[in-house]
Amino acid sequence: MRIEKTSATSSLWEMEKAAVVDQIGMDEESLIRSFLFHLTCTLAKDKYTATDQDRYQALALAVRDRLVERWIQTQQGYHHQNVKRICYLSLEFLIGRAMGNNVINLLLEDTCRKAMSQIGLDWDVLRDVESDAALGNGGLGRLAACFLDSMATLKLPAIGYGIRYDYGIFKQSIDNGYQVEEPDNWLRWGNPWEVAHPELSFVVPFEGRAEPRRVNGVTHWDWVGTRPIVGMAYDTPIVGYGCFNVNNLRLWTARATSEFHFQDFSRGSYVEAVEDKLMAENLTKVLYPSDAVYAGRELRLRQEYFFVSCSVQDIVRRFKADANDWSSFPDKVFVQMNDTHPALVVPELMHIFVDKEDMDWDKAWELTVNSCGYTNHTLLPEALERWPVSMFERLLPRHLQIIYEINSRFMRKVATRYPGDFDRLRRMSLIQEDPEKSVRMANIAVVGSCSTNGVAAIHSRLLKDGLMKDFSDFYPERFNNKTNGVTPRRWLLKANPRLATLIRETIGDGWITDLDKIRGIERLAKDKAFQKSIQDVKYANKVALTDYIKRTLNISVPPNSMFQVQVKRIHEYKRQLLLALYIIVLFNRIKANPSLDVVPQTFIFGGKAAPGYHMAKLIIKLIHQIAGVIDYDPQLKDKLKVVFIPDYRVSLAERIIPAADVSVQISTAGMEASGTGNMKFQMNGALTIGTLDGANIEIKEEVGDENIFIFGLTADEVEARRSSYNPYHYYETDDEIRAAVDLIRNDFFSLTEPGIFRPIIANLLEHGDYYMHMADFRSFIDSQLKMEAAYRDQSSWTEMAIYNIARSGKFTSDRTIAEYNNEIWHCKPTDVAPKKSS
Repeated sequence: MRIEKTSATSSLWEMEKAAVVDQIGMDEESLIRSFLFHLTCTLAKDKYTATDQDRYQALALAVRDRLVERWIQTQQGYHHQNVKRICYLSLEFLIGRAMGNNVINLLLEDTCRKAMSQIGLDWDVLRDVESDAALGNGGLGRLAACFLDSMATLKLPAIGYGIRYDYGIFKQSIDNGYQVEEPDNWLRWGNPWEVAHPELSFVVPFEGRAEPRRVNGVTHWDWVGTRPIVGMAYDTPIVGYGCFNVNNLRLWTARATSEFHFQDFSRGSYVEAVEDKLMAENLTKVLYPSDAVYAGRELRLRQEYFFVSCSVQDIVRRFKADANDWSSFPDKVFVQMNDTHPALVVPELMHIFVDKEDMDWDKAWELTVNSCGYTNHTLLPEALERWPVSMFERLLPRHLQIIYEINSRFMRKVATRYPGDFDRLRRMSLIQEDPEKSVRMANIAVVGSCSTNGVAAIHSRLLKDGLMKDFSDFYPERFNNKTNGVTPRRWLLKANPRLATLIRETIGDGWITDLDKIRGIERLAKDKAFQKSIQDVKYANKVALTDYIKRTLNISVPPNSMFQVQVKRIHEYKRQLLLALYIIVLFNRIKANPSLDVVPQTFIFGGKAAPGYHMAKLIIKLIHQIAGVIDYDPQLKDKLKVVFIPDYRVSLAERIIPAADVSVQISTAGMEASGTGNMKFQMNGALTIGTLDGANIEIKEEVGDENIFIFGLTADEVEARRSSYNPYHYYETDDEIRAAVDLIRNDFFSLTEPGIFRPIIANLLEHGDYYMHMADFRSFIDSQLKMEAAYRDQSSWTEMAIYNIARSGKFTSDRTIAEYNNEIWHCKPTDVAPKKSS
């Protein structure tokens, strides 16, 4: 029913607005009233029955109340001004905990702390009750979360689109050194930050067949006989720092088209009655189902089309609601595809334009290309998505037709430019013929968009000159670089309040939204008093982390040792194994000479291995075995410590990163697209030891050679040596390296489980050591010794740390997003000012 605007209804709305304003004051008293209201009226709890979870929920709802008016007004402002919107599509959004970040961006942290203190509660305790949102796995999802924060802070009209996973990837625990995966039931207590929108539900078809239909001599195609499911929207507010703008993160959850089959239920077939519902809702249960089995791969493709279809239907709905002409679509919409997971946007837009809107193919293709962009995140060919044509044909028959048509037209263009170059045609085709006929999603993303970018200078160069050279030659104007960044609101202001407070007291708070201004502390790099303050902050952060480790793992860690930290997804190319091998070298040196003067060191690991990635899980086991041997040996007490902190996630990163002395970034050169952990560590005063890979190169350029520890082969050297590389050469000619490898080989770290690490040794020596651990091992040892010597002079070390902090300005996601917008998206920042009370 539509409510007509009359004087009576206008008065009613004004009364309602006045009541809302009374409920969402930004002062302590209003916040307390709102908190108590939700505790009592929303959660039905009192001071006797309320748990910490209840109190967290009540405070979260009170804070959300203060977002809602801004949220609604921002969306109305975008609609009324008919702005161009950025639609950021990502299969992951690793947003972590929302409460602390929202309160900081609302400039409410002091108010929250004081308000809760007045009623006998601890803000820090309530904030940490929140579960991390299990919506991502690693850098891809965390980058997307940083980008949402920056888009809101820069007042860019934007909406994030993804999937509302019920369980995320998995919760990691460790049993006898082995990774154990458990469901991550992050929604067990509900999510107070999201708002369900059942009215925003879209039907997503699967399977069926494409049938031709002739209209006025023109063939149209209908997708019929499908098995549809429904996608329903859940919205989460994304508030910009210190501004009124609140953007939207819209996540889709899968629902069946009907709750159950009543006839089956009536005749007692209870399982069959709800079978379709269970099958449909399984679609959004888990992030990244295992691709080791066919069913897992099929579920992954279903997930990708599901979230793309819902998102594109929503984009088109909004575009049509604003009464725009189709020719203006690229002027009102830009779809940024975060990796290949959303690449189905290209055929889906064509499906809607051609099949639903009866648009001419050439016009539809022009609109699609000009409104899409693609961010590539990997140079590993095996990580580029390819889907079997047979699977595609069964699940998405109409889209396969469209892809074939796109490919036919594209191949004609390529053949025209390069007559007779059939090998080039084979490489550039959207369809791979051998060994299995497959659809190449990266090729679709490049051909179907106006921009393809890498995420670090070296990554973009290798992308253009290597992996995508054919396409960069064909479309040179489409390729560009956007070096990643991280938000200083989350990774300095929130994660490291001690350091943030010191910096604010020293140079003010302009750096929070303009990180280049953090350079102001550089003038104090040699100042002894400022150095002492930096050292005190670092030590306090280390004590806080050691307390956490003792509390959760019952492991004692000396806070006065040098903390070397490697926390990231466990993968062979990231080379956690190389750091483990160095620890064995250090172990052997101390055992050979117990009086050896070494800097006490604590090595901290964290990260998850994909459930089906046996080698990565074996590396986790090796790290734990090394840690156990070191702990057992009294000669190593207070000299060497190894800790693996399980279930690495955003909230854990916020504890670990501020405490790190050393950021270990040692991937095989040419394989890490960018990395963002390296930027977070730098921003928090850790010195990097790393290869010339990803954004390490640009960090080196910013901080100077003297303030970073670089080792190993370059990307070009790695590529040049592959054909003749023999890892046995390093094993046979370097006694120290051989001794370290032999301890693993001879089961020293696996006395009760002999032979379990043989696959590691086989990969290192017999199978060619693809990730070149052995080639870089001696260089890594030498760089470690150089770093240890530097750490002995704490004044010099702190000076280097200050330079790292001061020169982290380039690595803010605000800069990255501004470059995306200025060079690709071309969206106008929209300042949504608060409405004045009448």
